Amino acid sequence: MIRKATIPDVRAIHKLLMTYASSGMMLSRSLSELYEAIRDFYVWEEGGVIAGTVCLHICWEDLAEVRSLAVDESFEGRGIGRQLVESCLQEARQIGLKKVFALTYKDQFFAKLGFHLIEKSELPHKIWGDCIKCPKFPECDEIAMSIELL
Repeated sequence: MIRKATIPDVRAIHKLLMTYASSGMMLSRSLSELYEAIRDFYVWEEGGVIAGTVCLHICWEDLAEVRSLAVDESFEGRGIGRQLVESCLQEARQIGLKKVFALTYKDQFFAKLGFHLIEKSELPHKIWGDCIKCPKFPECDEIAMSIELL
């Protein structure tokens, strides 16, 4: 079941994200960052276990990022990631956003959801906001993708 994240979910979200961060697949997020952004997160909960999470982070008046997408490996292959991203896209449409982007290593996954490749230079708010703090900056190897919302 997908739902908006709550404060009691933060430690489980952190643990899930750190699994991916430790392998270099995403940036780590501190507990403090997660508490501050908890309203932006969705979780997939099954049997009392947080098996997946995603964040819709608003960057500007017409732009948001899907980030911190993580699914516990024991739950992979069940469409949880797709449903989490679709929840973000639905919310983005509801609040009037025109474009959503993702920086990813899983471009085929996002392409199946309607995202297309873009140049990172099209994302100035992102690059000078979060990316400059990344240890991979400016040699980022993630793939930038976006989707236009109707």
